[in-house]
Amino acid sequence: MSEVSPGPSFAEVLAARRMCRDFQDRPIDPDTLERVLRAAFRGPAAGNTDALDLLVLRDEHTADYWDVTLPAAQRGGFRWPGLLAAPVLVVPLVRADSYVERYAAPDKARTGLGQAQDAWAVPYWYIDGGAAVMALLLAAEAEGLGALFFGQFDHEHAVANRFGVPPDRRALGTIALGHPAPGGRRPSASARRTPTDPATRIHVERW
Repeated sequence: MSEVSPGPSFAEVLAARRMCRDFQDRPIDPDTLERVLRAAFRGPAAGNTDALDLLVLRDEHTADYWDVTLPAAQRGGFRWPGLLAAPVLVVPLVRADSYVERYAAPDKARTGLGQAQDAWAVPYWYIDGGAAVMALLLAAEAEGLGALFFGQFDHEHAVANRFGVPPDRRALGTIALGHPAPGGRRPSASARRTPTDPATRIHVERW
């Protein structure tokens, strides 16, 4: 019986992860996509709150997304045209009131966080949502896929309206998924900045 080759280690996946802005026009295997999507729900969530939803766009629906956020008339000078070839777009969405409702439950009520969103000095729906995005990005890398997380900014309401997103959800951004084209992982201008040594930002015992 032949042995199954082990996949990359976590350290290798973490070191290799880069944003991809140029994709091949080919589909993602459905089972692979399912594993990547489910990884988002393995991130931490305060109070084990179910507040994350994923809007998954494929086929002609990706074209609908780009028509809303990057109309054809504006694409002539777009720096990353290969981004539009990504076969899957994922919009991670969070519902803040889910945290308020969860922390109003008897086992959490003493925290006072079940009164209103304003009771949260730190909005954990965004923290947990960011962890979900990172889990998804790492899962994509482990599967050999390219991924790009980018913001919706002033297009958020237009995207929500186009795809029927409930008004109590907030989009964290959009994740493009697909098979990287040659050179698709070339760094952006921001990635060329020289980062500071992490050792200067790790403070042990006190600042």
